[in-house]
Amino acid sequence: MTSETGAKRAGPAQGLTVIVAGFLPILAIVSMFPAVPAMIQHFASDPDASWKVPAMVSAPGLTIAIVALFAGVLVDRFGRRRLLLAATLIYGFFGALPFLLESLDAIYASRLALGVAEAVILTTLNTLIADYWAEDGRRNWLTLQGLVGPALSSVMIFFAGSLAAWRWNGIFLLYLVAFPIFLAMLRWMFEPASDLTARRRLGMDEDRSGSRFPWPTVISIGALTLFASALYYVFIINGGLVWKELGVADPHAIGQISALPTLFILVGAAIFWWMGKRGLSSRVQIATFLAILGGGLAIIGLAADWRWMIAGMVVQQTGAGMAIPSLIAWAQSRLPFAHRGRGMGVWTACFFFGQFSSPLIVNLISRVTGTMQGAFLVAGVLGVVGAVVAFALLGRRADRVHAVATA
Repeated sequence: MTSETGAKRAGPAQGLTVIVAGFLPILAIVSMFPAVPAMIQHFASDPDASWKVPAMVSAPGLTIAIVALFAGVLVDRFGRRRLLLAATLIYGFFGALPFLLESLDAIYASRLALGVAEAVILTTLNTLIADYWAEDGRRNWLTLQGLVGPALSSVMIFFAGSLAAWRWNGIFLLYLVAFPIFLAMLRWMFEPASDLTARRRLGMDEDRSGSRFPWPTVISIGALTLFASALYYVFIINGGLVWKELGVADPHAIGQISALPTLFILVGAAIFWWMGKRGLSSRVQIATFLAILGGGLAIIGLAADWRWMIAGMVVQQTGAGMAIPSLIAWAQSRLPFAHRGRGMGVWTACFFFGQFSSPLIVNLISRVTGTMQGAFLVAGVLGVVGAVVAFALLGRRADRVHAVATA
């Protein structure tokens, strides 16, 4: 599609390609949890497999946390389309590579390389959304992406269980989906005529002479994001181990049982939208999602059978659906425009470092409590306590700032 001036203009083909491509970084983490028990069993000869396997699952988060701070420079230097195409090919190769590997250390290394590709894909897609569409169009496509992503996640979890039941590393074949997505990118994605919007979004073209970088604000954003992210990934990475403690060890059964409750992430997204529509502040939204997320983890920690496990998942997934949009909206409302690019880079780094550190922390807690369910209960209590602390520390002054920013 072209405009009257002859420049290409983005339409449904580009929008749908962005939505599907934006699912790739999500796939790298949400599809793995049904396979965790099978992989730990396969590497049973390694005494550290109980923490190495979950750490391997979240390893891409460590790379993203490091690379995300610099990915914007790569986008500017090498161009959007070319960089996106290269990163997608790398994603498909390193994502599927563990299907051919037998060494846990080699698989871990491949996951770190996968994280580099994910960081570039995330940054490039976010930049292209800003390049392709004005504010209204951007909001429409981001909203659709928020609805489609969780649905695709549930479908992938269903198939992930079947692949893990077939073979301990069969789940890595899911990453081959990157290659047809690459072909769609090759056909539909184009290099924008101007990078002005993206440069402004990355905070590269502004006069900061009269504005100091807001370190206290950015540190508070990073701390809360790191805490919330570590809680967010507790179930995603270790949920399969709780199912095993409850007597459900078959990855196929775990995938089937878990597919439906994970759809409640859509309910959480709807609650976030409703709370914003009602004018409730970020302070209330953050406290609410931490309380719901923590409550769900506590129910899972106390579950006596699969029915209570499902109930806990429903609550936990609802809180998870609120988490990311609530954190982003709060962070953006506190960051001045001149420093928003770098501030959100810190947000991204902290969120994915939370992904990396979560299984390590959970493993330490489980060793103290003696069970993974005990670790979930501790995490749940921390989430509820965190909700109270966040509500108190954000304070009414933050409410007034939010009201001015959204007026």
